[in-house]
Amino acid sequence: MVTFLIGLVILFVGAAVYGKFCEKVFGPDDRETPAYSKQDGVDYVPMKGWKNSLINLLNIAGTGPIFGPIQGILFGPIAFITIPIGNVIGGAMHDYFSGMICLRDGGTQMSSMIRKYSNKGIYNAYNVFICLLLLLVGAVFIYTPGDIAATGVFGFDGKPTSVSTWVIYGAIFAYYLIATVFPIDAIIGKIYPVFGGILMFSAIGVFIGLFAKGYPLVELWDNWQGVMFQTFQTTADGTAPFSYGEYFKTGHFLPVFFVTVACGILSGFHSTQTAIISRTMKSEKQGRMTFYNMMILEGFIAMVWAAAAMGIFNLGQQAANAGATGTVIAVCKDILGPVGGIIALAGIVVLPITSGDTALRGLRLTVAETLHIDQSTNSKRLGLSAIIFALVAVILVFAKLNTQGFNILWRYFAWSNQTLSLFAFLAIAIWMFENGKKKFVWIPLIPGGFYAFITVTYIVNAKIGFNVPWTGAYIVGVVAAIAYVSVILWYGNKRSAGKPLKA
Repeated sequence: MVTFLIGLVILFVGAAVYGKFCEKVFGPDDRETPAYSKQDGVDYVPMKGWKNSLINLLNIAGTGPIFGPIQGILFGPIAFITIPIGNVIGGAMHDYFSGMICLRDGGTQMSSMIRKYSNKGIYNAYNVFICLLLLLVGAVFIYTPGDIAATGVFGFDGKPTSVSTWVIYGAIFAYYLIATVFPIDAIIGKIYPVFGGILMFSAIGVFIGLFAKGYPLVELWDNWQGVMFQTFQTTADGTAPFSYGEYFKTGHFLPVFFVTVACGILSGFHSTQTAIISRTMKSEKQGRMTFYNMMILEGFIAMVWAAAAMGIFNLGQQAANAGATGTVIAVCKDILGPVGGIIALAGIVVLPITSGDTALRGLRLTVAETLHIDQSTNSKRLGLSAIIFALVAVILVFAKLNTQGFNILWRYFAWSNQTLSLFAFLAIAIWMFENGKKKFVWIPLIPGGFYAFITVTYIVNAKIGFNVPWTGAYIVGVVAAIAYVSVILWYGNKRSAGKPLKA
């Protein structure tokens, strides 16, 4: 439990120090925000600071900070250190600068930010990439909450042949359509405070339960890297505790861990959501709380679920290879009891739903902005949304009916989610070059270079990618990281010298 607590100290103290530093580098002021200068009653709507923060938290915190850490903790207690460090200098910084740059540039979506701070070739690649990712997000965030609701809340079997499964999917689908089409304050702004209460009950309840139940956690200095972890006794059914050391040795911590634990550390998807909130903020000075600190809270959620998963694995109440959904249900019911467990599971269902709705809303806004499609009326928004939802439905049906469908969907989602952040880091770096902040360009380039290595190494090796052996994949990943940082520095210096380059 000590390593876990050290990680929480790193997370919150790091946020206080580095978050303040990032805020100072950006320099928020009292200028009029687009929520007032472009107010339209639909997307540009001034909302209270606490509501913007809550909406942003719910937008970014899907199943990633739960499912990812449950799988990532199999690498051992090192996760309790890497999650907070990565969150503070990578994920929270990424969210803050992405949101603030979009805010200062008039509430633009990320596609416009990429267009302004890169070139036509990168902009076109980004648009294709972001559309594919948001479609995957929409499908994943119908599939996962639907299955948890079906099996954990309502007690159905969740099979693709069951009518109940598709009824639940359909209900989530209908909500997404409403939230995508109607004004942001009419649906999302009113229902999210309720969702937020359920979410906080779930996260805080599990956190307190870790201590109340005395969940046994592995410490960083324990013999967790041995063939057999010795701290805990053999469980009642005669099985031994999961060997974190063996998994760490064979699982390729770099890059697999950082692709697996996406949303608790860094998520490129978040930049599409902070861009939405940039249209509803009353003041730039609310940015640190709304963008940076909400990512820190997501990191806290990830830490809690990593610890809960490790604890229940060590108690032998849930097998480490039994799946994330089963682990979530086991933790909630063991810690909070039958009634509290159902409420907590409802909170888990809320997380992906409140990310899926704004993901599809963000996709509609991105497509409309890129193709200059008028979205001034409900009928026009509905027409564009219908096309988007039809594509999501196709992906969802494939994932549910194909035995390996969801595994394929999740792997592409996880990798593309991290890869998307490389576009944001590039844009943040060029923004710094163009705004007299060249000496701070290391802020986005450190995590940017690292994740260039992570994402390229992963896809070069992965079976869903190029299936190259690990040695070759690592070499390609290192070369890609060096090239990524070098090109940004070269391009940024050209831009700051007033010599923008054409694609």
